[in-house]
Amino acid sequence: MEHVVVFIRHGLSEWNRSDRFTGWTDIPLTEAGLNEAAAAGRRLAATGYGFDEAHASMLCRTRQTIETLVAAMGRPPLPIAETWRLNERHYGALQGMNKKEIFAAWGEEQSRRWWRGYVEAPPPLAFEDPRHPRFDPRYADLDPALLPVTESLADCQRRTLPYWHEVLAPRVKAGRRLLVASHGNTLRGLVMHFDGLDAEAMMHVEIAPGVPLVYRYTPDLQVIGREWLALP
Repeated sequence: MEHVVVFIRHGLSEWNRSDRFTGWTDIPLTEAGLNEAAAAGRRLAATGYGFDEAHASMLCRTRQTIETLVAAMGRPPLPIAETWRLNERHYGALQGMNKKEIFAAWGEEQSRRWWRGYVEAPPPLAFEDPRHPRFDPRYADLDPALLPVTESLADCQRRTLPYWHEVLAPRVKAGRRLLVASHGNTLRGLVMHFDGLDAEAMMHVEIAPGVPLVYRYTPDLQVIGREWLALP
């Protein structure tokens, strides 16, 4: 018996389009991003997929992706569990800046190590910076010590994996059909875990926006296959 989870990175957002580092900033999808989600839904419906529940980050672009995708499948709305553990990697002081601005401030070589490497985190946000997540009411119930002010990919992965082990994996074992909408770096961290990749290999992993990534597992959650459901 196979157990299947479909992961998807949200489609194009307003800040993706302007090449800005978004991180935890709550930026909606563009019309193109909504169209990407709808196309993914039609592809999933055409290949026979169905879902019992969905899981998303606390950022609106993942909920928009799920709702648009499911509507395009011609299915009723799914229950959606939202969690900060599926939020995008926190880019610290880089959030809201575009690559040209970052290169000018810190140099291209250092900047690339921050966003493509595994262990180096960008400069953190100051405690009083209005971008600090402690000012966002969505995180008011979280222990402030848990709120990141910057993250390396390794930090992001450590934050995400407990949700897989404690929430998603038991549901998969129980036979629930899951749709998980998240972000490029959180999904990179999960792929690293599932595929047993090292830090060097992770630098070359890309997660395509708006394209379903299907993982198949044994009943004890060993990976037995994965595929991208790209449009024909």
